[in-house]
Amino acid sequence: MAERLPISTPHCTVERDGHVVIVTMNRPEARNALSTDMLIGMADAWAYISDTPDVRVGILTGAAGQFCAGADLKAMGRPSEDERVRRRASEIENFHWKGLLRDCRPKKPLISAIEGYAVAGGTELLVGTDIRVVAEGATLGLYEAKRGLFPMGGCAIRLPRQIPYALAMDILLTGRSVTPGEALRMGLINRIVPDGQALKTAREIADDIASCGPLAVQAILETYRRTEGLPEADALRISDELGWPVIGSADAKEGARAFKEKRPAVFTGE
Repeated sequence: MAERLPISTPHCTVERDGHVVIVTMNRPEARNALSTDMLIGMADAWAYISDTPDVRVGILTGAAGQFCAGADLKAMGRPSEDERVRRRASEIENFHWKGLLRDCRPKKPLISAIEGYAVAGGTELLVGTDIRVVAEGATLGLYEAKRGLFPMGGCAIRLPRQIPYALAMDILLTGRSVTPGEALRMGLINRIVPDGQALKTAREIADDIASCGPLAVQAILETYRRTEGLPEADALRISDELGWPVIGSADAKEGARAFKEKRPAVFTGE
């Protein structure tokens, strides 16, 4: 059974269920548009996922059949009514960028489970996650240029690195909506599921990841992030630096034993 964590805020529910942390943007009256309360909750959640050894994967989703309709500039400019959120806002440097996954992405894999609107900041959050599950009725898009704004969450950089340049520019420069089918063909998302099934499918994927060796999973993720854009020889040096300790770990020995004994491996992250 999921346990609600005390780092939850009025607009962000953070729950722990075994090795999985589920982060729910919870402002349904505004289609989960970003607020200070939400961003503080997410910033603390990403730090918790990174820093808690027996957490292996996170899921980001939205309440009431919506993911996130982008930034609510008025709500982000107002001080929170919650005393703890106000304190954390003064303590966390650049909490907006941390919460939005622009800075300090979790060291563990993060899956987005998307229903309804995931536009502007919602799509920026999607692009900051590692695996993306999208309901067939969802709407994606980066609307900033159409409104005379700029995608400050990092998509002007990240999107052309994740999908072909011409497709990324089509999305960024027109500010148009993107259907799940189109996003799948572009390689922007992983799976399309029936409406109402995004979180269930994301949890199944999370459980698959959590059953793998956590040292291996985290090293694979870190290797990609640290080597993006490097020449192959330099990248391979980093890959060796991160990979050899995994090969020599107790988890690697357990994986070999479990394979030999035809049983599920029991990994401890050691």
